[in-house]
Amino acid sequence: MKLYNTLSRSVEEFVPLQDRQVGIYTCGPTVYNYAHVGNLKTYIMEDALVKSLEYLGYSVKRVMNVTDVGHLESDADDGEDKMLKGAARENKTVWEVAAYYTDAFFADCAKLNIKEPTVVAKATDFIGDYIEMIRTLEAKGFTYTANGNVYFDISRFPEYTKLSRMNLEDLQTASRDGVEEDLHKKNPQDFVLWFTKSKFENQAMKWDSPWGVGYPGWHLECSVIALKHLGPQMDIHCGGVDHIPVHHTNEIAQTESYTGKPWVKYWWHGEFLLDNSGKMSKSKGEFLTLSLLEKKGFNPLVYRFYVLGSHYRKQLVFTYESLEMAKTAYGKLRNKVLAVKKAAEAEAGNPQRHPALAERYDQDFKNCLADDMNISNAITVLHEVLKEGELSPVEKLELVRAFDTVLGLDLDKETVEEFTEEELEFIREQIGKRAEAKKAKDFALADGIRNQLLEKGIAIEDTREGVKFKRA
Repeated sequence: MKLYNTLSRSVEEFVPLQDRQVGIYTCGPTVYNYAHVGNLKTYIMEDALVKSLEYLGYSVKRVMNVTDVGHLESDADDGEDKMLKGAARENKTVWEVAAYYTDAFFADCAKLNIKEPTVVAKATDFIGDYIEMIRTLEAKGFTYTANGNVYFDISRFPEYTKLSRMNLEDLQTASRDGVEEDLHKKNPQDFVLWFTKSKFENQAMKWDSPWGVGYPGWHLECSVIALKHLGPQMDIHCGGVDHIPVHHTNEIAQTESYTGKPWVKYWWHGEFLLDNSGKMSKSKGEFLTLSLLEKKGFNPLVYRFYVLGSHYRKQLVFTYESLEMAKTAYGKLRNKVLAVKKAAEAEAGNPQRHPALAERYDQDFKNCLADDMNISNAITVLHEVLKEGELSPVEKLELVRAFDTVLGLDLDKETVEEFTEEELEFIREQIGKRAEAKKAKDFALADGIRNQLLEKGIAIEDTREGVKFKRA
């Protein structure tokens, strides 16, 4: 396996810390609203990473946090508190908001065939561990207290920019236009480990600490949860590219200062999903959710297929036109697989086997996965299998099912795609006209309507419960 390592800015041979046992940490959702499809792009690719490693013979332990404690809109110590914002918007407690959107996130993941991580850890379950980490950093001289808050002093960590490779001046997010600078910081990039004083007078989530009643800085949760479940060193840390300059940079600083040793071997980052105005974001008001795509008639797995068609390190521009193209391509692929499945079921006795040829295709698929997760090329191998004249339908189906353990596209499942709102309106209108024609004993017109629907790929059936319809 070869993976691009953000730390070295190069594709490296992947060598786990412990033989073929892999520890992966992935930054999880902040559960104050639904995940948008840009967020979900990263989780789809992280899921593909885990499944690729497993297909290549590695055993993977994946840990993910759920940020259910106050997290500011910026990765730095500024912006609005997302959890408070969600609670105010919905007139609920922050705890109710967190519980609801945690469930919503994992429901989206299930629709996208994203396997649940080995460990899912809520940030609010580790308050004591955050306090212990801060006390250790304090004892080692990495912190200072100002205006009641505990800050990490980046001047004590000379390698602060080793991941981002940015000048400190470029990282001065705290002093950018429109944001009040925290004058209590020694350096603009210093970050809060524990808040007792903040601009949120009604902060709902607070806990006792040696520094006063308050709440943790959000960078702490990933460090603590990863250390708790994966130990002082781990193989891969995942996240979006937006986490590189601040969040992941701060995680490295506090964790390596705490442990005194290198922390992560490989930093893996997924690129943005863009809309016409740039990076997809929830702050723009209306934002694209998986539910919205479903309402527009897109099976969630069409979106997964769309994402897998692009490399995880390339930006992907979202348009409904490109998603429609993915829908068509996904439908054709599934139809080919279902035809192979039907032929395999009809194949009498033991099919003639071509083990060397089947193994070659399997190895080609593995080579694509091992090439920094070139999933789009892996899908090309899948198409080649379906076209291969020498393989029997049974062999083809076996390979498809094996490949789909990584792709997660339910290729051989007999599923019916949902109808768009426009299609439903049209179908119901035609069923109504057909009912009127039958009532008037105009059976020729009724049959004509049925045939017109069939030409559009819609089959209708008269039952005792009424007229039912499905994809033809």
